[in-house]
Amino acid sequence: MKLFDLAGKVALVTGGNGGIGLGMAKGLAEAGATIAVAAQNAAKAETAMAELKALGAKAMFFAVDVAKEADCRAMIAAVAQKCGRLDILVNCAGIAIRKRPEAYTDSEWHRVIDVNLTGTFACSQAAFPEMQKAGGGKIINIGSMMSIFGGPLSAPYAASKGAVVQLTKSLAVAWAKDNIQVNAILPGWIDTELTASARQQMEGLNERVLSRTPVGRWGQPREFAGIAVFLASAASDFVTGTAIPVDGGFSVSG
Repeated sequence: MKLFDLAGKVALVTGGNGGIGLGMAKGLAEAGATIAVAAQNAAKAETAMAELKALGAKAMFFAVDVAKEADCRAMIAAVAQKCGRLDILVNCAGIAIRKRPEAYTDSEWHRVIDVNLTGTFACSQAAFPEMQKAGGGKIINIGSMMSIFGGPLSAPYAASKGAVVQLTKSLAVAWAKDNIQVNAILPGWIDTELTASARQQMEGLNERVLSRTPVGRWGQPREFAGIAVFLASAASDFVTGTAIPVDGGFSVSG
């Protein structure tokens, strides 16, 4: 279906070397996009590159620490130069440090905010002129259920992810006339490396997630392929400033 065709488009996915980011990158690749994966772990990215290329995708890796704004801007410039354009940006790189609020150090607080929020802003800001040149673009930011709910061990994470949603709305309004749509995805409890550590640190988490999620299971990274293609394609040209839960019904369950 042409509405979902991404042939000729270049998509950059930060944090695309695993988990939800890789799940989205695979969906974009299968829709025809050239994929640039930006992340810190080059060894992990090699596996991701192999998986993307096995799908027939043109894929490449760019090293970046999204907590460093200058690195974000240099990485965006490198992608645009290498690929000739930038049409789609997925801001998926993120971290969590789980402690009670009173136990965080200043450096831990700033690390989470810098990666999850400032990195999203810096990459988006750097992508803007490249998308202008291309005649428009799509930015997909990754929020969280913690954009909606609070948690006793997630103060900086929840603060950053709540702010990502508000940033998404502001960018959507600011860049609408440039034909750039900006939307957020709010993942629920997804089976990734990040949540595997959460299950180890938070006793009873698995049982609570299963009991509250109407579909009765954890989500899988591959289940983000469809929403990624929708938000990256012409199918969503009149959709901007939204925050879409992908959570098996967790956010609407009592």
